[in-house]
Amino acid sequence: MKNSARYGAKIISWSRALPERVVTNNDLAQILDTDDEWIVKRTGIKERRIADPAKAETATDLGAMAAKFALANAEKYSQTKIDATEIDLIICATATGDFVFPSTACMIQDRIGASNAAAFDMSAACTGFVFAMNTAYNYIQSGQFKNIMVIGVDLMSKYIDWADRGTAVIFGDGAGACIISATDEADDCFHSFYIKSRGDTEMSLYADAVANQYPVAAVDITNKPAMVQMNGKAVYEFAVKAVPEALEAAIEQAGFQVDEIDYFIPHQANIRIVQSAARRLKISMDKFICNIDRYGNTSAASIPIAFDEACELGQIKREPGKKLKLAFVGFGAGLTWGATVLEF
Repeated sequence: MKNSARYGAKIISWSRALPERVVTNNDLAQILDTDDEWIVKRTGIKERRIADPAKAETATDLGAMAAKFALANAEKYSQTKIDATEIDLIICATATGDFVFPSTACMIQDRIGASNAAAFDMSAACTGFVFAMNTAYNYIQSGQFKNIMVIGVDLMSKYIDWADRGTAVIFGDGAGACIISATDEADDCFHSFYIKSRGDTEMSLYADAVANQYPVAAVDITNKPAMVQMNGKAVYEFAVKAVPEALEAAIEQAGFQVDEIDYFIPHQANIRIVQSAARRLKISMDKFICNIDRYGNTSAASIPIAFDEACELGQIKREPGKKLKLAFVGFGAGLTWGATVLEF
């Protein structure tokens, strides 16, 4: 039966889940020709979390943990008690799922007991969480679903050549999640989405379809599985243009000025990219939420991890009766880039 009603949507809960294992720059210096100063200067990263092969940590494990935390946090954050059986859809943004099939989303659905939910994965690399939020919003606005769990999870360590300092120092593992729920159209918290793609015919950032099962180990240099390949210069040149473009377009569509945005939550890839965007937009870095120094680039998980941690630590300051204007922005392989503006 066709539903002609239009709905709004809002984020009612959010969370993150990270491996316990911390790998510092000094740890990497033991296996790579690098040091802490070299890594920090070029990326802003001091340490990252890496899934522990001894514990067999998987994308399903971290994604399910983040999803469970989001369910538990709903009452605390939005005075809304929600059970897993009330979730109608699970969208998992990931490029490093545990299987070619079934989807990581389906595995998470079973793990958390979301027995009434449809579930599927979405691959847009590091922009995946923004793409997934856009998809969730459209499903809710159409009236098809009421409560959607959006998860970003990546275990990039499975695909990294730990003898290549150009990539090994950048990536980390983690998961983040949020629950987006239907509201009256008048209470819609989302103001705009801007998503774009451009086929990367130059293959500046890619990974073949076979995973490395031995992260941060004594890798067999003569028999490497398929690993991440990146032209760092090309990716940087793309990103410093894509971030301000996406932000300016989304903010304009929302009917705001750039200086009206209270906080920017960017994909955590490289601190220099964020600094470049801040300069181009003439915005203080104080408005940009950054935790790349502690987690590195966690791909589709980076935006929700940064958002959840900033809320927990009070970096995003909410005042009673006042809604904050937030802008999420991502960019990554594909090439893909995009942003959303919402009130929170």
